Amino acid sequence: MTDVTDMNAKENANELHVEGLTKSYGDGGPVLRGLDLTVPTGALAAVLGPSGCGKTTLLRIVAGFLRADAGTVRVGRRVLTGPGAGVHVPPERRRVGIVPQEGALFPHLSVAHNVTFGLKGVDRAERRRRTDEMLELVGLAGYGDRMPHELSGGQQQRVALARALAPRPQLVLLDEPFNALDSALRAGVRTDVRTALRATGATAVLVTHDQQEALSTADLVAVVRDGRVAQCATPQDLYRRPADPWVADFVGDAVLLPGTVETDSTARTPLGTVPLGAPPAGLRTGTVLLRPEQLRLTDPTAEGAARGTVTDVCYYGHDAMVTVSVDGHDAPVGIRVAGPLRVRPGEETGVRVVGAGALHAEGGAPDRQT
Repeated sequence: MTDVTDMNAKENANELHVEGLTKSYGDGGPVLRGLDLTVPTGALAAVLGPSGCGKTTLLRIVAGFLRADAGTVRVGRRVLTGPGAGVHVPPERRRVGIVPQEGALFPHLSVAHNVTFGLKGVDRAERRRRTDEMLELVGLAGYGDRMPHELSGGQQQRVALARALAPRPQLVLLDEPFNALDSALRAGVRTDVRTALRATGATAVLVTHDQQEALSTADLVAVVRDGRVAQCATPQDLYRRPADPWVADFVGDAVLLPGTVETDSTARTPLGTVPLGAPPAGLRTGTVLLRPEQLRLTDPTAEGAARGTVTDVCYYGHDAMVTVSVDGHDAPVGIRVAGPLRVRPGEETGVRVVGAGALHAEGGAPDRQT
């Protein structure tokens, strides 16, 4: 029994638990309103949400830079922030590594000295060994003698990650670390960061405003709305089974249609009868959610096709987004099209649905400001 308990404790040693976190600034309303979040040991969770939703406040409280008004932050069995002012472990004692925006390296220190900056009480041989190990891990072996100004932006972010990982933290916090990188560098650095985190086994939280970055990088994505987690799920579950239309439209392009239930498995919409992926749970009317890749362009005279007019075409190379104004529907719909484009703005087209939709209670789309 003891062996099983010890094994479970080891497996959960770096698990992050945030429970009932509340925080207000001055006379303003609360920024965090009882936020809950759990990140399993070794997982990378992305925290995603619009401006002002509380992402940065959450990160600063977990790091120890801010005191919460209420709630608990725990890593494994260690309580870092307790109810009220009762428990507040200082940042330097939390075993939490920070990767800030733009690296924030010390410009007067070499790469090696930047990496070892947080290693207190470690002898010289171990510092050297740890530096070499971390730089090799982030793909910068042999760069220890260079100065920060001699590195590219992507290399500086890798050094910042090595510095955060060198003290072997239980938790790593990444505050929009790829924001300053151009698009050509971003994907490669994200892959390197993810690989390094997995190699060390550290639990990590990535704060980002980039939906695609969150979906493509994280093991879990927590969407924050008005100071609470609206939904936390794997990227695939979040995209395919969003909690409501707000979440659906925030994490990707969504087609939201008014729908009336015809049977337990279908709903009538401006695009015709749409199969439902789950029973309507007592709803008779609501919003039917589809994704743009579930729509197909077809002959406007085809049986069962909704008729419309192409209003815009955005070509991206690997695919295109075709916007269609559908007869009988106020808002235009976006259709993701792969392969050669055969339509132009102003042309009539038909639209049909492939696959099942999800029926939700009426709900608006989010403010997309990030």
